[in-house]
Amino acid sequence: MDQTNSKYPIGDQDFKMLRENKFTYIDKTKYIERIIDDSKYIFLARPRRFGKSLFLSTLQYFFEGKRDLFKGLYIDSTDWEWEPYPVLRIDLNRDSYEEPGLLDAQLEKTLKKYEAKYDVTNIAGSYATRFQTIIETAHEKTGKPVVILVDEYDKPLVANIHNKENIEHYRNRLSAIYSNFKSSAEHIRLVFLTGVSRFGKLSVFSDLNNIRDITFLDEYADICGITEKELLEYFKPGIAKLAEKEDVSYEEACMKLKKNYDGYKFAKTGSEVYNPWSLLNAMADSQIANYWNDTGMPRIVAKTLKRVNANLQEMFDSYCTEDDLKGLDLLTPQPLALLYQTGYLTIKSYNPKIRRYRLGIPNDEVKDGLFKVLLPYYVKSLSYKEEKKIISDMVMYFILGDANAAMKCLQAYFAGVHFKMKMDNENNFHNAFFLLMDLVGLETETESTTSDGSIDIVIKTEDYIYVIELKYDKSAEEALKQIEEKNYSRKFQTDSRQIIEIGVNFSSETRCIENWEIRTTR
Repeated sequence: MDQTNSKYPIGDQDFKMLRENKFTYIDKTKYIERIIDDSKYIFLARPRRFGKSLFLSTLQYFFEGKRDLFKGLYIDSTDWEWEPYPVLRIDLNRDSYEEPGLLDAQLEKTLKKYEAKYDVTNIAGSYATRFQTIIETAHEKTGKPVVILVDEYDKPLVANIHNKENIEHYRNRLSAIYSNFKSSAEHIRLVFLTGVSRFGKLSVFSDLNNIRDITFLDEYADICGITEKELLEYFKPGIAKLAEKEDVSYEEACMKLKKNYDGYKFAKTGSEVYNPWSLLNAMADSQIANYWNDTGMPRIVAKTLKRVNANLQEMFDSYCTEDDLKGLDLLTPQPLALLYQTGYLTIKSYNPKIRRYRLGIPNDEVKDGLFKVLLPYYVKSLSYKEEKKIISDMVMYFILGDANAAMKCLQAYFAGVHFKMKMDNENNFHNAFFLLMDLVGLETETESTTSDGSIDIVIKTEDYIYVIELKYDKSAEEALKQIEEKNYSRKFQTDSRQIIEIGVNFSSETRCIENWEIRTTR
């Protein structure tokens, strides 16, 4: 395939349009061969903007027998008969579903489309009855069992995850439609559903107990997203253009792309993958920027983390079972499952001995966007001008080694904010401190482990290492004493940089940094 004049499809998820207009298309059709031999009912969960809609579109044209669109792709070399099947596609990715009537309108539009296509004359009854009639009629008139594709089956539910009334309305509507997957089984060739979450309680699939969930299977790990191999095969001209614009080498451009957009993993083994939405935008614009966060769900995630008063440092580097990640309770969503399913956490590794996944933030784009949304949920910030000046000065003082001046800036920052969460423990202060340090661009480690415990915050600059212990309603002296007694600085004794220890105390009464103690060890 000649890639020299590649065009990048931004927001276009129609397979036919991509192929006819010669847009860059990464061949994922080997997965179609696996799917047609796998199961009658298949479910795949991936975060938003990960190529699920494009894959469904590819399935649609494949089952419709449009072989010309597949010339040169893997599936064209197989012995598939290419006879057309009736395809019913339910696309729930087209609205925000803020009002209950929006789903009704979308379902009505979809049903009318297929009632007209298959000349269904007896149009009456509930959504479930009408959809059942469409399935049976399509099978009868074409002589082929029906293929049903559901895009973002759960979007109305996820969008209303904090609205109990809307959830119940949407669940009833969707359950009525999806109930046909079992009752009309004799008329169905394949049901393929995609979404962000597979809900546990109040499931819309309560009657469908034989659905095959391929979300965590190694053989489907790369079905969505772009692997390193695919990046280098399909995007060489784009990488070269990015390198030229950024004034870096080709290899450095690859590293920038990897650092910002790679790092997602969806199975025990298999490659890490790049976020396709972000990567395609970076190629089209020839620049590194944050693209995905504007399309995600950071505010829903932030509200959930606030509700449970989660320890962010622990949450962003945690272990869990597969069951912890699969289900999501609609009424009381657990933050770990929500963060994973919405793409803010991903699998970093799997330990077969303890049967646990280790989770972490995928890349810099996700971390930067999420942290910027999270911080206002912990503090109501100063005016932009004031905040920019204080933070700029704080970073400068840390770089220069003036710890006292840097702490004064931090004190001024916290003095100018209003903590919105209950101050009944130190989580809020730790979370706000952690988010702020990471966002300002300083190299920051949290809960850095030593032989005697873990350091709350480690900040590294070119010439200095800051070892910081945070206390809540205690004393700065006690914090500094803990650093000394546990010999936290010993971890960095072979480093040539100067080590500065800082004990910090936060007062719940004044809601501010009360005082600090500083000791320079060398």
